[in-house]
Amino acid sequence: MRIVSLLPSATEIVCALGRGDDLVGVTFECDHPAGVRDGRVIVVGGLATEGLDAAAIDELVRERVAAGEDLYVLDRDRFRTLDPTVVLTQDLCRVCALPGAEVSDALAELGCTAAVVTLDPHTLHDVLDGVLAVGRAIDAEAEAAALVEVAQQRLAAVARAVAGRAQPTVLVLEWPDPPFVAGHWVPELVERAGGAPVLCRPGDRSVPTTWEEVAGSGAEVVLVASCGFDVEGSAAHARDLLDRLPVGAAVWALDANGVVVRPGPRLVDGVEVLAALLHGVGVPDPATAVRIR
Repeated sequence: MRIVSLLPSATEIVCALGRGDDLVGVTFECDHPAGVRDGRVIVVGGLATEGLDAAAIDELVRERVAAGEDLYVLDRDRFRTLDPTVVLTQDLCRVCALPGAEVSDALAELGCTAAVVTLDPHTLHDVLDGVLAVGRAIDAEAEAAALVEVAQQRLAAVARAVAGRAQPTVLVLEWPDPPFVAGHWVPELVERAGGAPVLCRPGDRSVPTTWEEVAGSGAEVVLVASCGFDVEGSAAHARDLLDRLPVGAAVWALDANGVVVRPGPRLVDGVEVLAALLHGVGVPDPATAVRIR
């Protein structure tokens, strides 16, 4: 089997299911587990954003989208040479990964007959279903079922630990400038960890907001989880935002890529991290969460 993953979360799923040796192609953003790009062909490239601040990145993305230009580029020559049997792609977010429609066009153009699994999760349940779908496609159905069962057991353990506790109001910022409130599965992560998410639409897309709405949200806890950034990047953003956030709110920076925004197995880690910082159920790993205020 020759698997090509066109999004980081799918790469994580394949490796979590023990099929990393069958993974021949990945994206430039695939970085977990460590070294996953080593010896594999990079078939998807993207925007060069090194050295840009959050506002400049947002402006660059908006300009490219408005001009009808691609944010991610599939290297069709490299893709062709891999002759994949399974391709993992997405239709969730054009800003986050290569759109599935472009993949379909490329397959048709190249005459590739690979099986295609398109992931489009909006809830944590959808994410776990995606693990099962990938498992079926790559002959790891039993492994996928076992992984999902363990995930559900861990989620149930958190639910028991936070049951009956007061739920602090929680605002999750997915982007700092302009401010975006996290949607999709992120509000559910907060709820499962014993918090009450604000200014969001659970299961729906992340939404822009204003600093006036942020300041007036009444959030007791603000989580800065900047999409595409690790805990250090989110922490830098959080420090710049302190005077714009609700007075008296506790402010945490999170490893967004690791435990919040990528729809893969590590979202369960995210629920455990949030339970730790909201209710003291365990101690958050400083590699994933840092208290800013």
